[in-house]
Amino acid sequence: MADTSFDIVIVGGGPGGYVAAIRAAQLGLKTAVVEREHLGGICLNWGCIPTKALLRSAEIYDYFGHADSFGLSVEKVGFDLAKVVKRSRGVASQLSKGVAHLLKKNKVTVFDGAGSLAGKGKLAVKATKGDDVTLEAKHIILATGARARQLPGLESDGKLIWSYKEAMVPDVMPKSLLVVGSGAIGIEFASFFRSMGAEVTVVEVLDRVLPVEDADISAFAKKQFEKRGIKCLTKAQVKGLKKGKDNVTATIEAGGKSQELTVDRVIMAVGITGNVENLGLDKTGVEVDRAHIVIDEWCRTGEPGVYAIGDVAGPPWLAHKASHEGVMCVERIAGVKGLHPMDVTKIPGCTYCNPQVASVGYTEAVAKEKGHKVKVGKFPFIGNGKAIALGEPEGLVKTVFDAETGELLGAHMIGAEVTELIQGYVIARQVEATELDLMHTVFPHPTLSEMMHESVLDAYGRAIHF
Repeated sequence: MADTSFDIVIVGGGPGGYVAAIRAAQLGLKTAVVEREHLGGICLNWGCIPTKALLRSAEIYDYFGHADSFGLSVEKVGFDLAKVVKRSRGVASQLSKGVAHLLKKNKVTVFDGAGSLAGKGKLAVKATKGDDVTLEAKHIILATGARARQLPGLESDGKLIWSYKEAMVPDVMPKSLLVVGSGAIGIEFASFFRSMGAEVTVVEVLDRVLPVEDADISAFAKKQFEKRGIKCLTKAQVKGLKKGKDNVTATIEAGGKSQELTVDRVIMAVGITGNVENLGLDKTGVEVDRAHIVIDEWCRTGEPGVYAIGDVAGPPWLAHKASHEGVMCVERIAGVKGLHPMDVTKIPGCTYCNPQVASVGYTEAVAKEKGHKVKVGKFPFIGNGKAIALGEPEGLVKTVFDAETGELLGAHMIGAEVTELIQGYVIARQVEATELDLMHTVFPHPTLSEMMHESVLDAYGRAIHF
């Protein structure tokens, strides 16, 4: 008989759940994870990781396209879609197995199945294989993640109208593609398929692409996307999708006018909705608001002993946010001292399109809305020696400071490798660095990171190279 009594049981083995489980085990808590599908969750299996593998293939393919500018010659450039997808799936599989190893190493018990609350301190597990079981635990953490949001009448069918899952394992390379939604997921797929040769149109209901980003970054991004041949329709809505034998005709409304666009495939990327169904929440104090579980600053729900973390608990829908919540939640349960509630303004967001986009903290507009008097610095990639040497002169770094205190309120970047660079500003916000701290920091030369320094200097009229 398997042991069914634990200190903590976590429902969901994604980046929130498995990280929480490992940290709980490190703290000496007897821990179990219930996972119905794949360890590593959507992120490792159908999200963050495999999409980056696809985008890496696209990036290299792009480089082949302008090899001559580097003094190189490449002949008969092409790609094998099946191999591109196979590599992506292989990367995902490797990491999922790695999660299983880490859980085993930390003596976390894994139950394969779907869990639902079954009374105080109890979780019923409907086993994927074998017998069902009821687990007992003082603390139950719901980390069930989220899935693609579906719009009535525009639902994905897995064949002509894709969700992110079908887009990640395409059986054909479409010659033309419509992407509905210009958030991180939509833009990453638009970037990938454009690099691989598809004619791509992006439709966004709001007034700009990447609408959560700073307005300057969104405007720069749109210009770069259009330069690459991606057509961006903003303030536009897809009113209908008519499926043909091997294509889809979309009715798009913008500016009071309607147009039809026929494409090989459509990708729906209009957000996500939390996996709150079949968790046994109806007879508990757990509150659900717009398909997400309501929590307090310590991830506690309205039901004593029940917690929620990650995507199911609401935005920002990011793997690293889920992991941080998981660690914070179990440390709070274990009585670790000196904890602080999570500050979402210190969580970076990254979009791995071409060019990359990354940000942390307030946009200039939000900072002003919150009553800050601001100083803004900007520095272009064209002023950086390393960027020019890399052949990546298109980009921008923008910093926003409180004019009175010198606090770094936000940082926003677009260009090569900014998803790696952003962490410098994340640390600055975490340690509450001021403009003087950043000005007096010595940045290595020649690096892209020098632009981060120059942007800070520019906010105070001290930029050297621009």
